[in-house]
Order: sequence, then structure tokens, then C-alpha cells
Amino acid sequence: MILYPAIDLKDGQAVRLLHGEMDKTTVFNDNPAAQALEFVEAGCEWLHLVDLNGAFAGEPVNAAPVEEILRQTKVPAQLGGGIRDMATIERWIGKGLARVILGTVAVENPGLVREAAREFPGKVAVGIDARNGKVATKGWAEETDVMVTDLAKSFEDAGVAAIIYTDILRDGAMKGPNVEATADLANAVSIPVIASGGVSSLDDLRALKTCGAPLNGAISGRALYDGAIDLKEALAVLKA
Repeated sequence: MILYPAIDLKDGQAVRLLHGEMDKTTVFNDNPAAQALEFVEAGCEWLHLVDLNGAFAGEPVNAAPVEEILRQTKVPAQLGGGIRDMATIERWIGKGLARVILGTVAVENPGLVREAAREFPGKVAVGIDARNGKVATKGWAEETDVMVTDLAKSFEDAGVAAIIYTDILRDGAMKGPNVEATADLANAVSIPVIASGGVSSLDDLRALKTCGAPLNGAISGRALYDGAIDLKEALAVLKA
């Protein structure tokens, strides 16, 4: 399993939200590129970036810090938030981004996901963010009636590189991931699944690793900033 350290960007800073609410923000670093380098120097093999302002605006807002991270680090990075058209996808991949994450458009314009996955093999992931099993969009502000598994299965033949599954009610709350729901999703589809939301201890990572489903990896943010998870120890656990 791969550990993806998360750098959530709001107003140019590295932050974490509680339950995805923009008014419940903790700033952890006002220099996101320096934070990224810290993770890379500790041994991470990927970075997970989110443009929080972009997710609400529907277009990239924190492009400058993302570009600086890409310039200063040599590990692959994936980015979500406000990527909702082909031109934006092409632009980010052209700037060296390894993978774009399409969330809202996966619900509203699934054809774009398919087109992008064909055009950029291995570089398109679908972000599925859920409350109580139903998908939420537009920075988690809008809830839909779409079930997580139904949305994931609809992309089985699209060639997407991964599904990033976030349980919103666990995100930033340091209460552990929704292991059961994540495992159920991973067992329901052939697309690699990355767990996100609530990963707050080495035991959480062990639980995901032994959940009975072939997870690609796990994303962790607040726990790495708070020191609840030591990045080097976490990498060792997932590689053991």
C-alpha cells in the first residue's frame, strides 16, 4: 500500500478542515512547498494535493502553490479540486502533475471522465466523497442521491487509474477511517481504491492493510501534521 500525505490548500496555505467545512480550518503551514519537501525528505513516494477553494469555485484557485510544489519535489503528485473541464486537465498534466482527481464532474459529466481517461491513460482518478453512503459534490457542499458503489461501478470500463474514497464524516476528525465501507467498495470494483478520511494512527493503517480488500493506498493529513502518525513509521507499516 502507498501512503499519500495530504496537503490541502486554502488561500495559499496548507490547512486541514473538520468534516470538510471551510469555516473549521486549521492552518498547518503557510508554505505548502516546504511542507511537501518535508514529506518527501521523510520518504513518501506520492503527494495528495487538494485545492479547497477550487472545489467550491469550480476552477483552480491555488495554482501557484501547486506549481511550486511540482517544481520543488520529484515524487508524483495527484490533485483534486476545481478540475472540471478538459482544458484544465490538459494544463495540469502538461505542468507535470502525475494524476488529476475528478470528483464533482464524475457525477455531473461522467463523459468527461471517460474522455480524459482515454486521452491520458493512468493519469485520471475519480474522487468519491460520501456522507452515509451517498455521494457529495462541489466541495462536499451538495449531497446527491447517488450511491457510492453505483458511481464507482459506472466507471469500471473507463480506464480510470484509481478511486479515492473519502468518508466525509471521518475526515479531519481523527476518529479512524471507515474501514468496512472502504473494503466493501474495493471488493465491489476492479479499479484500485485509495482510502481517505480519518486515518489517524498506525493501527488505522494496519486495519486498512488487513481489511480483506486489495487497497492501493491510504491518504493521511491531520495525523501527520499533529504528530499522531510518524511518516517514516507509517511507510514501514505499509511496506511490511
